[in-house]
Amino acid sequence: MNTNRVSFKTQPVNGFKIFYREAGDPQKPTVLLLHGFPTSSHMFRNLIPQLADDYHVIAPDLPGFGFSDAPAHDVFQYTFANVAKVMGDFVEQLGLKRFAIYIFDYGAPTGLRIALRFPERISAIITQNGNAYVDGLSKDWAPVQTYWEKPTQENREALRKLQTLETTRWQYYHGVTNPEERIAPEAILLDQTLLDRPQSAEIQLDLIGDYKTNVELYPKFQEFFRKYLPPTLAVWGKNDPFFIPPGAEAYKRDNPKAKVVFYDTGHFALETHATEIGLEILDFLKTNL
Repeated sequence: MNTNRVSFKTQPVNGFKIFYREAGDPQKPTVLLLHGFPTSSHMFRNLIPQLADDYHVIAPDLPGFGFSDAPAHDVFQYTFANVAKVMGDFVEQLGLKRFAIYIFDYGAPTGLRIALRFPERISAIITQNGNAYVDGLSKDWAPVQTYWEKPTQENREALRKLQTLETTRWQYYHGVTNPEERIAPEAILLDQTLLDRPQSAEIQLDLIGDYKTNVELYPKFQEFFRKYLPPTLAVWGKNDPFFIPPGAEAYKRDNPKAKVVFYDTGHFALETHATEIGLEILDFLKTNL
């Protein structure tokens, strides 16, 4: 049996079908990879093979993303609390009793909410542009913060441009040298195709509006870091327009042993630096697991 081969699976969770990628020997330490907006477990396609020789790797698609079920927002309430509940139950159903988490973008508040639920299960944290500090929020959050403060229909409509092909391409290209040569076009196309599903627009606007609850939980996340001191590695695209480098450095405030490594790339750092990040993660996990 080739345990390094990536398998594509689904797991029923609370009425959802959660799609996930799995590789590696289940008897080895587990690493749970959590993606962000607007992508899916597809973002880990180059990282999973690097980790699978030594680790059991699980990469799910969050509810409403990728190939997991995406019921309309009037059928399922898209809040980060509800998304994290589904994914925490996913962890339970797969029987993951101890695991490291790789958190990115939306995967950060999802994974850290799981950590608050199962603090003793978290063996390590790898954060790749996964924010847990106000320091890490850039000025580009201003339109979103306006919607948080005044959730009017007008302010909601102003955020629809975040789901256009132009914006998706910009998210991938921003901060990347020679992006047309470095960024796989299928990554952009897959994300945009899923964003263009009829129900996706309202799903994503609901989650953007609810993101403020994650910021409100930052003190709880930071308390978790201080209390449990999980081994922490921040691998950060330093040119990210949304989650800026001070957010990476801030992890050392609550966990002085946290290691921070910056890469000359943007938000989707794995698109350009998967090999370098993979080697850094392997060295980190070998030392800390």
